[in-house]
Amino acid sequence: QREIASSREPDENRRRCEKCGLADCDLTYWGDLDTHGFIMLDRLRASFPHVRSLQMDRETLLAHRAMWTVEDAPHIGAPQRLTEPEAALDADLRFDRLARSVRLEQERIGFGWVREAIATAATGPLIG
Repeated sequence: QREIASSREPDENRRRCEKCGLADCDLTYWGDLDTHGFIMLDRLRASFPHVRSLQMDRETLLAHRAMWTVEDAPHIGAPQRLTEPEAALDADLRFDRLARSVRLEQERIGFGWVREAIATAATGPLIG
């Protein structure tokens, strides 16, 4: 099992993954639960369509309502490569259906919650 750090630049992520031979591996992305986190997942899937997300879901977001902050400049464009549940949540965030400019930074998620999610995830590398 290998891990690599992620860059905010999708081309850099693609180069790192290809260099490490990860193009054919199971890949999991974990980012902030906000519009930019979904855009980064979308861009990563442009090069690696099989990337799965970790804790980029409604259950995680709603369970951590007390940890929400405001996303200063939400992304307004709709990502094209999200799963149906991811796309629905992204739309709720973009259109302020849950609250104004909701953002849940990944470091605000409780450690026990994170540990359980990682323990039940596939055994591929974690990117994010």
